[in-house]
Amino acid sequence: MPTVFVNPERCIGCLQCEFACATEHSTTQQVALAPFELPPPRKRIHVAAGPRPSTAFPNKCRHCDPAPCQQVCPTGAIRRDAEHNVVLIDGAKCIACAMCAMVCPFDVITFYALANGAAGRTVAVKCDSCIERLRAGRIPACVESCKVDALVFGDLNEIVAAGRQRETAAVFAATTAADSARPMPDSIVAWRDLGAATARAGGTR
Repeated sequence: MPTVFVNPERCIGCLQCEFACATEHSTTQQVALAPFELPPPRKRIHVAAGPRPSTAFPNKCRHCDPAPCQQVCPTGAIRRDAEHNVVLIDGAKCIACAMCAMVCPFDVITFYALANGAAGRTVAVKCDSCIERLRAGRIPACVESCKVDALVFGDLNEIVAAGRQRETAAVFAATTAADSARPMPDSIVAWRDLGAATARAGGTR
């Protein structure tokens, strides 16, 4: 099932994801108008500064399964969308008891009055993976706005596999540089020469 995956080492703390998220969940969905709406639209992703300048971590709901927030909600305001495997909050049913926030392992649930809430009451607010965009075949707004691939959307196993390939390439690049600084056993040199020759001949990759 596709999901939003975070690459924290790539995040530079530009906050574009926060702005895109708030705009997407505004009434007008217009960049120039959303900041002036009342009540103001609220972000569902939270970028926290890292230990060094220009480092940060974009924290958001992981849509756990099972979801602790859904399990403890006394009014049934929290449910899972079966088609997209996303945990959603029904503002009309939320009583802002904060039980969900107490059990959330990632501290991503906040409480605000929303324009689409029940008569402007304060309700629980969290990432809904831009469910309307997903239903329309689009990716979440935070992912679309991220220019450094700190946020990516796709199948979790495929994203992790791509990460393994990047790490493998980095390791080989480092070992190749180290190889030039120290002699390698003849057996290893011969084996690598054989592999290079085979690749040039088009036998294997």
